[in-house]
Amino acid sequence: MSSGAETYTGRNGDGRMSDHGTALSVRNLRKEFPLRGEGLFAKKEFKVAVQDVSFEIGEGKTLALVGESGSGKSTVGLMLLGLLAPTKGQILFEGRDLTSLRGPERLALRRRMQVVFQDPYSSLNARMTVRETLTEGMLVHRMGAPKEREEKAARLLTQVGLPESALDRYPHEFSGGQRQRIAIARALSVDPKFIVLDEPTSALDVSVQSQVLNLLRRLQREYGLTFLFVTHNLGVVEYLADEVCVMEKGLIVEQGTVDEIFDTPKQAYTQRLLSSIPSLDPSRHRLLAAADK
Repeated sequence: MSSGAETYTGRNGDGRMSDHGTALSVRNLRKEFPLRGEGLFAKKEFKVAVQDVSFEIGEGKTLALVGESGSGKSTVGLMLLGLLAPTKGQILFEGRDLTSLRGPERLALRRRMQVVFQDPYSSLNARMTVRETLTEGMLVHRMGAPKEREEKAARLLTQVGLPESALDRYPHEFSGGQRQRIAIARALSVDPKFIVLDEPTSALDVSVQSQVLNLLRRLQREYGLTFLFVTHNLGVVEYLADEVCVMEKGLIVEQGTVDEIFDTPKQAYTQRLLSSIPSLDPSRHRLLAAADK
């Protein structure tokens, strides 16, 4: 890969500046879950949820990991964050293998890798105010003095489109879209460089989805963030992502830029996923009709 930056002018058409450096590299990642056998001498068996998954994400870019429920995409995201231990493989972030780090080193890198979950209501602590939610991570990682943490929380809230007066309110006092904005602000509070977006808009109304996607794109430009976008909805992938990995039964079956995947999908599975997107494009209808034969 070359160094330097270029303007991304693909399907998104927003002229994003994107560094060609690699933010995160996944090599031959595998995850097995043990199955409980019956009887004292039952043979130990495993379910393979992810097998031999490899990909890279460039700095400041978005890679979409797409597939149906059970394809293994969320399991990959959880392994990247250290919430699940891989059975085999490497996860390289900022030049270090996360699977081999322990203690303070691991904690320091985890601060730079955050997540925004699907359901903002369940991912926020109902007993904590927005102020406590946004300052908790900074306190755990010993970032700044109390006054600095308070000021940063107020600033983040404004950046995600909510008033400072919301700091002393609780999650149940907000709409779903507003709660997701709070979850995004919480992820940003510890100055990450990489964020896993695990179905961040699927629990929201369609009109709110576009607002949250626009917010994510703006924050990505402002903070130079790298995203792994985990989703089953290819309609939003076309809007947010630069590259796509299509997963089926724990394997990556197709990989390419957004333009390649949407315009010339090679695998029948990818074509079926694309067929679920409403489209007024006659050429796409012809492609999908041919794929169904």
